[in-house]
Amino acid sequence: MGGFVAHDETHHPEVQMMQALRREYSKDIYFGLFENRKVDEANELILARLGAKEDGRLSEDEKRHACILLFGHSWGALAVLTLARQLAREGIPVMLTVQVDSVAKPFQNDWVIPPNVLQAVNFYQTHGLIHGRSRIKAADPSRTMILGNFQWEYAKEPEECRDFSWYARYFTKSHIEIECDPKVWSQVRTLLRSSLPAPLVTQAESGGQVPD
Repeated sequence: MGGFVAHDETHHPEVQMMQALRREYSKDIYFGLFENRKVDEANELILARLGAKEDGRLSEDEKRHACILLFGHSWGALAVLTLARQLAREGIPVMLTVQVDSVAKPFQNDWVIPPNVLQAVNFYQTHGLIHGRSRIKAADPSRTMILGNFQWEYAKEPEECRDFSWYARYFTKSHIEIECDPKVWSQVRTLLRSSLPAPLVTQAESGGQVPD
């Protein structure tokens, strides 16, 4: 999650997207949301889900069978690369990273994709005091495919932004607009689902709407 947003703030579309995916897929597939400051906690959970023993070690076979997809907005997008680098040090591959209007903290790198990442994509906008990284690049282009750096422009505020606080919409207008745009998260969901098995349930069976 970006900024100081908690992982369970349900008016944020990324939370809604994850709730919808949980309804669609088997419980064998884990969908987690973390505050951007909890990268270490996310890393520990991933190791545990992959079958790490008490010492945190994984077998080479467990590493090879990892299917890890990471996405984030703002500082959350920075956290995605921080987490991917931690996994790289463990020799664990990441199938996909998705950055939405990525914002770096001082002295931190949010644009060079580590070589353990198979594919990476970047969505950004360029307006306002806070705006996203316009270009990401692969540390090793022979190992990482950059799917694209895609710019978004807004002539008017998406209706979904009305659920956000007035001060966020006023002071970080364009940065919030890309986050609350359902078209952005539809593309993120499509990217995630392209690396997952077929869902177990349809939208109607899930009892809730899945964004298009």
